[in-house]
Amino acid sequence: MAYTVSIILLVVAGLFALGFLLLFFRFFGLWFRALLSGAYVGMGRLIGMWLRHVNPSVIVDSRIMLSKAGIEVASDMLETHFLARGDVMKVSWALVAANKANIPLPFQRAAAIDLAGRDVLEAVKTSVNPKVIDCPDTSKGKHTIDAVAKDGIQLQVKARVTVRANIERLVGGATEETIIARVGEGIVTTIGSSESYKAVLENPDTISKRVLEKGLDAGTAFEILSIDIADIDVGANVGAKLQADQAEADKRRFQAEAEKRRAAAQAQEQEMIALVQENRAKVVLAEAEVPLAIAEAFRNGHLGIMDYYRFNNIKADTDMRTAIGNSGGGDPGGTAP
Repeated sequence: MAYTVSIILLVVAGLFALGFLLLFFRFFGLWFRALLSGAYVGMGRLIGMWLRHVNPSVIVDSRIMLSKAGIEVASDMLETHFLARGDVMKVSWALVAANKANIPLPFQRAAAIDLAGRDVLEAVKTSVNPKVIDCPDTSKGKHTIDAVAKDGIQLQVKARVTVRANIERLVGGATEETIIARVGEGIVTTIGSSESYKAVLENPDTISKRVLEKGLDAGTAFEILSIDIADIDVGANVGAKLQADQAEADKRRFQAEAEKRRAAAQAQEQEMIALVQENRAKVVLAEAEVPLAIAEAFRNGHLGIMDYYRFNNIKADTDMRTAIGNSGGGDPGGTAP
């Protein structure tokens, strides 16, 4: 029984030894390279990285690069950044570039910039070599900033903004889109406050000066070095167009009011025609009652036969005079009028 236990222990020890040898030979190259480069990383730490699902070659290469640049960063910090889904190699490149350019950039800040989703290496490059931003951004489909002066003339402006990355404000600072929006707003405000478009064309540098005075880089990840007007063109006469549109609108309004008055006049005319017809109907009704009144007068003895004859003679004489007057003839008695 004791013999069997001894054999099992020997087998287990042999397996452990074999596994250790396999791991040793697997990471020996990395360990030896780090040793020769002066950025020593222990074999146990390399195996621990492998167990923690950390890429040992990335950590070793970063340590070697930083060590050769004279930057001391512990492997624990590199592992932590790797486990936080950060780009260890890009951070290391950024640290080396910042060190060569005499830009103060500690590892913690570089790691925070990288984890914030910013390109830390590009930020360092922009700090050394300023970047030019087109305003407006042509990739968004807009090619000019359009503004209207007080005299109603539209100006179309293209500007170029030279910026340098501000490492200290890179985390939490606004991006290029904010710079473009603020510069565009400043250009529109400056042109809009100008009395005439000619004044802007004569001195386009006044736009740059006034925009720079506003401190547009506050709260952003960049420092604005200059704002240059690349192109400025005269656009449409917006003031005249607005006046023409207003005149057209006034004309349509007046036409509508005139049409309203015409319709009211026509309605009143029709009402008067109806009123005339109503009055004529009343006259006809009154005339129809005359024979009835005469008959009633005969029955009551208020009208004699001679009276009725004289009434008819007078009526006939009146009708004759009316007919002669309508025909333009002379006096029935033969006398001149």
